[in-house]
Amino acid sequence: MAHLLSSTCSLDVSSSNKLHFKSVNQCSTPIPTSFNMGISFPLLKKISLQRKRSSQSQCVIRASAVSMSQEAKTQNDTVSQQTTDGASTRKKVMVIGGDGYCGWATALHLSKKGYEVAIVDNLIRRLFDDQLGLDSLTPISSIHNRIRRWKSLTGKDIQLFVGDICEFDFLAEAFKSFEPDAVVHFGEQRSAPYSMIDRSRAVFTQHNNVIGTLNVLFAIKEFREECHLVKLGTMGEYGTPNIDIEEGYITITHNGRTDTLPYPKQASSFYHLSKVHDSHNIAFTCKAWGIRATDLNQGVVYGVRTDETAMHEELVNRLDYDGVFGTALNRFCVQAAVGHPLTVYGKGGQTRGYLDIRDTVQCVEIAIANPAQPGEFRVFNQFTEQFSVNELAALVTKAGEKLGLEVKTTSVPNPRVEAEEHYYNAKHTKLYELGLQPHLLSDSLLDSLLNFAVQYKDHVDTKQIMPSVSWKKIGAKPKTIAA
Repeated sequence: MAHLLSSTCSLDVSSSNKLHFKSVNQCSTPIPTSFNMGISFPLLKKISLQRKRSSQSQCVIRASAVSMSQEAKTQNDTVSQQTTDGASTRKKVMVIGGDGYCGWATALHLSKKGYEVAIVDNLIRRLFDDQLGLDSLTPISSIHNRIRRWKSLTGKDIQLFVGDICEFDFLAEAFKSFEPDAVVHFGEQRSAPYSMIDRSRAVFTQHNNVIGTLNVLFAIKEFREECHLVKLGTMGEYGTPNIDIEEGYITITHNGRTDTLPYPKQASSFYHLSKVHDSHNIAFTCKAWGIRATDLNQGVVYGVRTDETAMHEELVNRLDYDGVFGTALNRFCVQAAVGHPLTVYGKGGQTRGYLDIRDTVQCVEIAIANPAQPGEFRVFNQFTEQFSVNELAALVTKAGEKLGLEVKTTSVPNPRVEAEEHYYNAKHTKLYELGLQPHLLSDSLLDSLLNFAVQYKDHVDTKQIMPSVSWKKIGAKPKTIAA
């Protein structure tokens, strides 16, 4: 454990059976006893997750793999920059939420490309699984073992800051220590169904997402004014309007006058509303403070493998198939693998933009390599293809039959409040113009994803498959999801 601690912290064990890390200024941050084992935090009795605040400044918990060899110095123009004395240094990228589905894949990809990477994460995504009785289809290693394995395979270090970005003192220390040139912000509660379980989860989602992003904006202003914010937004901010969806802005003429304005937002859950609030706050701070920011309005992600996560079993990414965190195509492939009918919500005409997780990491890299200008708030619609739920079900059925699987489809009552048949045409040209080379949903890719699901089908808990969260039945009383 000693190699995981920064030099400014000492370790003691209190009578309450919690580990404490004390910095030189005697701040004390309680850490669950599971921290030194690299596993998730223990269960909390209440989902409200009230944060204990202290008048004392907090110390930063830092962790990284033990150096095993001198890191290879492979530089290129996109990952290096000139210092004032003319020396070349690697660009530093802080990945907030780097232990999650998109964040982990992105952190490895950027590290492999030569960026100096730090992960900031409070590891709460793992806690959600414990609270709700859910689990990833794929066994995932602790964040500490992941980073150590990456170091042993590549010789590349990834720094780790364990803490909550809603606590500004922690985030400030992470910023001052790492000094990022770019921040990739995945660190939000990212599930619409989770935000609709009950009042406490709705409140947590909005507080965590909006306050966390505000803290990131203030940290950039205070400590790294030239830092480029790459924020993961969502196509769900737009809703399903009966007109084409533009990339962030729309030019309109009204009563003889013309203006270019932010595209109207029609969020469909408390989660999506938190993303809308984020976008407004970021746009304002770009205008008021000169922050440079790129908002990546991402579609629905599918897949699990990237070149980096496929290198070793300890680097494998999570794959959610449940009704709370699982995305449509991933869920359908797992359902087909275990012989469960594909669960189409309502009429199945709901159409969205989709992309492979390999394109998620590619889009983030493109945004970092082509930063926004000071004061600019860019919006890129980040997806590669559009599908309806019925179209996805048909594709999985066809691919499953080729593999000898008997795939059936069933219509289940739609737990969401949404149009089930609608017009949908979203523009997504800006990332292509910057060089995106997409991985489109091909027969071979579906075969690969289905085979992956079949490989791990013994890990499937069929009780997780059916939707259990209703938009209309959400209430103030805390709800427990039955195992």
